[in-house]
Amino acid sequence: MISSSDTPPAAQPQSRRERRRQAREARHPLAAFLIEIATILVFALVISFVVKTFFFRAFYIPSESMEPTLQVDDRIIVNLLAPEVMEVQRGDVVVFEDTRQWWGAGTQIETNTFQDAMIFFGLMPDTSSHFVVKRVVGVGGDEVECCDDQGRIRVNGEPIEEPYIFPGDVPSEGEFAVTVPQDSVWLLGDHRGNSADSRSHVDEPDMGAVPLEDVIGRSSAVIWPLDHFGDGGTERDPFESVPAP
Repeated sequence: MISSSDTPPAAQPQSRRERRRQAREARHPLAAFLIEIATILVFALVISFVVKTFFFRAFYIPSESMEPTLQVDDRIIVNLLAPEVMEVQRGDVVVFEDTRQWWGAGTQIETNTFQDAMIFFGLMPDTSSHFVVKRVVGVGGDEVECCDDQGRIRVNGEPIEEPYIFPGDVPSEGEFAVTVPQDSVWLLGDHRGNSADSRSHVDEPDMGAVPLEDVIGRSSAVIWPLDHFGDGGTERDPFESVPAP
């Protein structure tokens, strides 16, 4: 006779983890590999989209207006924390959205569906023509004028030595005197002889200023081509002596 103590124990139900493990083992190795690759790609796209939306974004330079600081076909990384988290200051190179189409249609780079998807996820620089890059010369409340007897732009009465201007250019061929509205910036291209910037709109109510809400962020680095690799062009030192407005 077999006693009750000799009766084999009842089989325990499999855990969910064990069932998943057995299911994975039962798959074809190639299918399992492809699923893992797809999972990694989806995760990478999500991370890239989050970074592009909240932290950093790549842009393409289509024109000569910021030479020699930024060259045609340069790819730059823009810090999106400015101006919401990090203050925009004089001398910063910023990208802003041309919501009023002051700079016209610009140069539109043709892209295909695949490239559009790459741009959407932040894996390619944005080539949209309604984004513009310029240098901040004045912030809210500043008095910006051209020029002193040596041809230099003055900000709040302080003449500015601008080492980043395109060789052979003067700070400005036209005279102006503006007071920058609050929560705005006044912008110039480094290639002063080939830049449509705030000077072109001094006769308008906001005197050519761009609202901070239109600023996308600050240029942090040139990442392509490799022989142009470096910082994003910000030069705050020339403005250190500028008094508060």
